[in-house]
Amino acid sequence: MIQLSKLRHTDSPNFFLMAGPCAIEGRDMALQIAERIVTITDKLRIPYIFKGSYRKANRTKANSFTGIGDELALSILKEVGTTFNIPTVTDIHESDEAAMAAEAVDVLQIPAFLCRQTELLEAAARTGKAVNIKKGQFLSGESMHFAAEKVHAINPEATVILTDRGNSFGYGDLVVDYRNIPAMQSFGVPVVMDCTHSLQQPNQSSGVTGGKPALIATIARAAIAVGADGLFIETHPDPSCAKSDGANMLPLDQLEALLERLVRVREAIL
Repeated sequence: MIQLSKLRHTDSPNFFLMAGPCAIEGRDMALQIAERIVTITDKLRIPYIFKGSYRKANRTKANSFTGIGDELALSILKEVGTTFNIPTVTDIHESDEAAMAAEAVDVLQIPAFLCRQTELLEAAARTGKAVNIKKGQFLSGESMHFAAEKVHAINPEATVILTDRGNSFGYGDLVVDYRNIPAMQSFGVPVVMDCTHSLQQPNQSSGVTGGKPALIATIARAAIAVGADGLFIETHPDPSCAKSDGANMLPLDQLEALLERLVRVREAIL
């Protein structure tokens, strides 16, 4: 179990959860999602970290939604953490973003496409915050050892989390190789399965990434069965109206039933 300030239920045998909207679309939406997930995870005793991107830098089309403004989105993330007394996580894309984002959140996330960017990893490490590194779609689990090493070389005491989000399969699909979970756990760090991005169908001719959200439960159950330490799930009250990655997000009203099933799977394998 990871140790973070404000992380509740760390004495629970359950997996931990990173969940929230793909992007911060506004204050009311973020608080609504956080309140609902806090209620669910407190009931099930699941350690919970609220996730929301303050900016979406990796977009296919130039006119895609990228955010509501860095300062506003980060202030909302900070308010979520303070209001519900929970840790928060957001992704960064450039080295100079690390210190700014670290003022608002507890965990800095390195996007999968950027997991080899040495200066970005080092900048995240210098903040003293926990660092969640998404495994590149083009990398094996074993190769993520070097990404973790870059953070620990700057800050040996840093909390490093590694997250699998599938591997590229042709030009427009992803597959999950569950061997990556124990491979990355062998480095002595907690390992998370990203149950939503691993179902993306990138590089669509429309310029909007597709997905297969009906398989989120399948990916999640398999990850818990293999022994993942945590799960990453993007969720939204109405994914069809989401401004970013709606095609692979879980409807918020389906989250509680899914987590209840996953807790039972976890109990069965312990």
